[in-house]
Amino acid sequence: MKIKLGVMGSAEEASTPAQGEKAKALGHAVASCDVILLTGATTGLIYAIGKAVHDDGGLHIGISPASDESEHVERYQLPVDACDAIIYTGFGLKGRNVVLVRSCDVVLFIAGSIGSLNEFTIAYDEGKVIGCLTGTGGVADEAEKIVRTFPKQTNARMILDDEPERLIRACLYELSRNRP
Repeated sequence: MKIKLGVMGSAEEASTPAQGEKAKALGHAVASCDVILLTGATTGLIYAIGKAVHDDGGLHIGISPASDESEHVERYQLPVDACDAIIYTGFGLKGRNVVLVRSCDVVLFIAGSIGSLNEFTIAYDEGKVIGCLTGTGGVADEAEKIVRTFPKQTNARMILDDEPERLIRACLYELSRNRP
């Protein structure tokens, strides 16, 4: 069974050229692995990563908050062109986040704000392998502080790195060490 690697984070456009370059590099690195990419089928940095994976021939599945394509595009104003398939949950943004995170074997974060914080706390609580692409801002840079400030014992394994390929390799290695 293929590993399902989720990428979560900013649905905003890159705030700096360096952040945009890291997003593209992360997309190309994911595409070079034999994994299935899962995202929230959204905009911004996540769109750029999903589009890079899709364009590089990787498999990108989006998990939508909407009930169908019409609601996905019209109500949520989300794109459809970066995904190979979209699963329409009909659960809204917070419900979609639970489905998305629980469906992943590894969860990566790039930048991110409140919605990403929600995804991070779900991933941490679920004991996932979590990778944070540091140097991108937001949740990815604050995750370690969040865990120290609000300690909770879970089976989560968190890896921080500022280089996309190295981060993915470390996360996949950590997953392989603890996979049945």
